[in-house]
Amino acid sequence: MTNLPNNLALIGMPGAGKSTLGVLLAKRTARSFLDTDLLIQQAEDAPLQEIIDKRGVESFRRVEERIVLELDCSASVIATGGSVVYSEAAMEHLGRLGRRIYLDVPLAELDRRLGDLDKRGVIRGPGQDLEDLLAERCPLYERWADIRVDCGDLEHDGVVDRLIRAIASV
Repeated sequence: MTNLPNNLALIGMPGAGKSTLGVLLAKRTARSFLDTDLLIQQAEDAPLQEIIDKRGVESFRRVEERIVLELDCSASVIATGGSVVYSEAAMEHLGRLGRRIYLDVPLAELDRRLGDLDKRGVIRGPGQDLEDLLAERCPLYERWADIRVDCGDLEHDGVVDRLIRAIASV
């Protein structure tokens, strides 16, 4: 696995599997695993949805950006929150740390995985449904991705195999 870049930052929609696949990818590539959503919750001593509800979306985004900008790691897989792509500074920092990998999952699969968005800590506008959110974020994920991997049609181990092949081929 020596031909893989230093850090691997997973980006994509909520429900894309960034945390689950990140742990598996870290194990397979002998890397540490970091989850920025967990780092936010630890730093703020509150669940994501509570931060959003009590402080608002803009405050949450500032916290998320700060946490990502504070990352100073090597040989790690980083699972990011789905909204990190709204921060140019955070995305540029992740790019300096390593490769940004977009886990692309079709709408129907995301809908099946996510269920109630109000309980997931998903940042979205008033009345914005999952389809609208995907349409808004997809161009951002594509803009920032160094690598795009289709993750909607395989089980976890198959997706990790696909990720490793995609990363090694860049």
